[in-house]
Order: sequence, then structure tokens, then C-alpha cells
Amino acid sequence: MARNALKPSQGADEQTSNALFQREDELKAYEQMLLIRRFEERAGQMYGEGLIAGFCHLYIGQEAVVVGMQKAIEKGDQVITAYRDHGHMLALGVDPDVVMAELTGRSTGISHGKGGSMHMFSPELGFYGGHGIVGAQVSIGTGLAFANKYNENDRVCLTYFGDGAANQGQVYESFNMAKIWDLPVVYVIENNRYGMGTSIERASATTNLSQRGASFNIPGEQVDAMDVRAVYEAGKRAVDRARQGGGPYILEMLTYRYRGHSMSDPAKYRSRDEVQKMKTENDPIDRVLGRLLNDWNVSPEDIKEIDKRIKALVMKAVDFSIQSPEPDPSELYTDVYA
Repeated sequence: MARNALKPSQGADEQTSNALFQREDELKAYEQMLLIRRFEERAGQMYGEGLIAGFCHLYIGQEAVVVGMQKAIEKGDQVITAYRDHGHMLALGVDPDVVMAELTGRSTGISHGKGGSMHMFSPELGFYGGHGIVGAQVSIGTGLAFANKYNENDRVCLTYFGDGAANQGQVYESFNMAKIWDLPVVYVIENNRYGMGTSIERASATTNLSQRGASFNIPGEQVDAMDVRAVYEAGKRAVDRARQGGGPYILEMLTYRYRGHSMSDPAKYRSRDEVQKMKTENDPIDRVLGRLLNDWNVSPEDIKEIDKRIKALVMKAVDFSIQSPEPDPSELYTDVYA
């Protein structure tokens, strides 16, 4: 992880975060993050069982990013991301049944079983993908923000990409256009420390990705993205700024993925001790759980009930996906444009 990776976001204030994040907010964040965690763990098991094929990128460890940012936007705002998109779908409120059905390639999936893990869409909820080409979604997200500005619709686009994609040329072309027109876009860099199998220190000449927009006069900040409150606080300021005409902004989310880049990645480029240390000291779900138990006096029994309900939701999604039919062969000829 970049040096000082787990320092609070610049300008963040603990009392402000506390004021903005109350007991019900913590409870909802806990449920959402736990749903993503348990869903992804089960997806990993199903991949090993041969029920999920192709590429599969799990979001385990990064849950606070999407949950905190989703809370910071409004209905009608847009979200676009790369291929690690299951968590984004669940944070948006998409039924876990149809997300798991898409992973298993069933006709009841969110993309009718034709997109799989990397290509999920829900434009009616403002989600414009899941994109498999590294960095491609950054240009599309910038285009969505251009449409918002052109239509004067008061909407903001969250454009997610990773530390690996931060070195792609189209990212900087997008930054340039976004600043020229002061587009309402927040670039969310999910810096999970490793782009595919290479650490950020080996792949990037400068590791403070929040400053990558400096030459375009785009401000940015680093955020402790293992804390959902810090994510929300920074996200709310950035989104409000964009909505009020302040133009593009960069949020570098200092996070960590516990699993390999994808299911085919054994992650031998880092030590077990490193992963275990992050799980023990900085797990985003444990942070919220600690506040619920110690600050908000939520009982262990209530926590167990939440855990039980989330587990049931995930198992229901598994059963639904397995029992759903595969797409009809005629679907090979639908949605083909050339």
C-alpha cells in the first residue's frame, strides 16, 4: 500500500463524521458490507465447484468503498466501474438472486446470463457497468458526466477504476476533457495496492494517485477506505462539490483486497502475514462492528440476527441461481449489433 495509506482523508474531522453517521447508518453499512462479503465468499466457493466459469474478480476487503460512496450520491446519479463489480450491484440494492444468477450464466441474471461476472448493468438504477477492458469505463463515465452537464440535469457520475488502470492513457485524456468543461464527475480510484499481480510501488512512478490530476488542475485526496465513515464523509463533499458546478474531483480510496486479482490468481506476490495483518488490524466490517457494539450499544444477539439474515439471503441467491434455466440458444443472436 502507498505510504501513509491508512491515514484519514485530508480535511476529515472525526466529530463531523460522527455527526453524519448515526446508529442507523452504521447498522445499514454493516448489513450491506456483510452481504457483499458473504456473497463474494460464496461466489468464490461456487467458482471452485465449477458453477461459475470464466473470469471472476471478488470484492472481499474493499466493501467500505462502494457502501460509503453509494450513501453519498442521490437517486438519478450514475455509477460506472471495471470488472470487480458484484459489490457495486449489491450496494445499489440489486436483488442478490439476479446477481448470482448472472454469475452462473442463467437467463434470470441481471444481464440475462450473457455478461457474467464482469459485465453487469442496471441503467434503471443508474449503473452503467461492469467493463472488462482496463480503464475503458473512465472515458464512458466522463461521457455520462458530459451528458449531465449538457442536459443540465443536476446529476453526478461516480467513475471507479483501480490503481492499475490509473496508468492508462485514456484516463488522462478523460481528465483533460473533464476539467476543460468542468464536468460533474468524481473519479474514485480503488487503490487496493496491487494492479493484477504487481505492487503499486513497482508499477507507478508516483504512488500518490490522488495527485494524478494535478497537471489538469483537478484536486484530489487520499481516503482511509477501510473505514466506511471516512469514505462517506469524503464522498459527500466531492459529490456535493461536483453537483454545485465545482467540476471533477479525484478520491483515492486506500483499500485492500484479501483475495487474488481474480480466481485464477494465487497471489504469491505478497506474504500471508501481510494479508493477515490487514484482516486483523484494518478490516472494514470489523471497524463498523466495533462501533455498533461499543458506541451504539447494539447487542451481540442483534448482530447474530443480522448475520443469520444475511446468510439466508445469500443461500437463497445460490438456490435461485442453480435452479434457474440457462439462456435459450436463440439468445446467441440477440443484442448483436453487427
